[in-house]
Amino acid sequence: MAKERIYLDWNATAPLLSEARSAMLDALALSGNPSSVHQEGRAARAMIETARRHVAELVGATPANVIFASSATEAANHVLTPHLRMGRAPLAASRLYVSAIEHPAVRLGGRFEPVAVSEIAVLPSGVVDLAALEALLVAHPREAGLPMVAIMLANNETGIVQPVADAARIVHARGGLLVVDAVQAAGRMPIDINALDADFLILSAHKLGGPKGAGALVARGETLMPSPLIRGGGQEKGHRGGTENLAAIAGFGAAAAMAAKDIEPRNAAIRALRDRLENGMRKAAPDVVIHGSGVERLANTCFFTLPGLKAETGQIAFDLEGLALSAGAACSSGKVGESHVLNAMGLDAKTGGLRLSLGPATDAAMIDRAVEIFGKIGARRGLSGKAA
Repeated sequence: MAKERIYLDWNATAPLLSEARSAMLDALALSGNPSSVHQEGRAARAMIETARRHVAELVGATPANVIFASSATEAANHVLTPHLRMGRAPLAASRLYVSAIEHPAVRLGGRFEPVAVSEIAVLPSGVVDLAALEALLVAHPREAGLPMVAIMLANNETGIVQPVADAARIVHARGGLLVVDAVQAAGRMPIDINALDADFLILSAHKLGGPKGAGALVARGETLMPSPLIRGGGQEKGHRGGTENLAAIAGFGAAAAMAAKDIEPRNAAIRALRDRLENGMRKAAPDVVIHGSGVERLANTCFFTLPGLKAETGQIAFDLEGLALSAGAACSSGKVGESHVLNAMGLDAKTGGLRLSLGPATDAAMIDRAVEIFGKIGARRGLSGKAA
């Protein structure tokens, strides 16, 4: 009898929560357009505003400053723009500075021209080099426009938590704006947009157990905003045109409400399982390299390289053994290539890395089975006399 598959790819997407599914079904039962003033429209609008409140509460924001989008990628393209407004006055950002480990949705620069995007180096530890950031901003020609800086809160491959609050002090001292990709961090660590001193946060529903196809841009205040990416009928206070995807937004809100509950005890339980996993991996293959193990990481993430095992080969091997994991970021339609994150850390990225990511449904039996599979695949590396 085939053994049940093990899902350890929560950073790619979290299974849909029952609470999110129920909220979506309730939304699908409503017939009104959220922009309509009649009773049916008001019911739909109330559902959106409830979701907006839940998303805001997850990150310590004001509900009015949450702008719903179709994805975190759309939110990134919305906010990463040279064209902003301070109230009614136009405001220009002349250059975008992105960390070398950003998700491609941010790393590509949004609406900035490629020549207006500069990279911020990271240390070998995988942490953003704050001295390099400061040097870039000191050299920034302020008369040309504001500097905009994008640094993620937690890396999607390694799980390494970045010093965002420290970066914010540097950025704001130089008159810049800070955009933070909080997609992987949301629900996996406490987040307060004001404590981080971030100007904007980017969020995704499906990483939290909400539906795919919903994201949000969260601003710290209402005065400073990017120019709209999608213009239309004035929805989302004119920041994002198009009739709102009520079902997806309702599911997002329900998932955010669940993610905000008991973050610390949930993290402690997941961290214990992650430690159990990594201890087992080290025993099975002492030469395994677990990236970021010496710095603060998300409690659920293990990004590793097994010498002699290429990432694409390993991903297939684990899948055939019944274990779902990722070879780095899950954003390239199944393509596996060199990890830009490992490259940025100064490591040999040709072999690549594999990412195991846990979630609330992960249990000790799954971890022990994963260690068993890891040991089996690790032992095969030298059987053919060549690297797998």
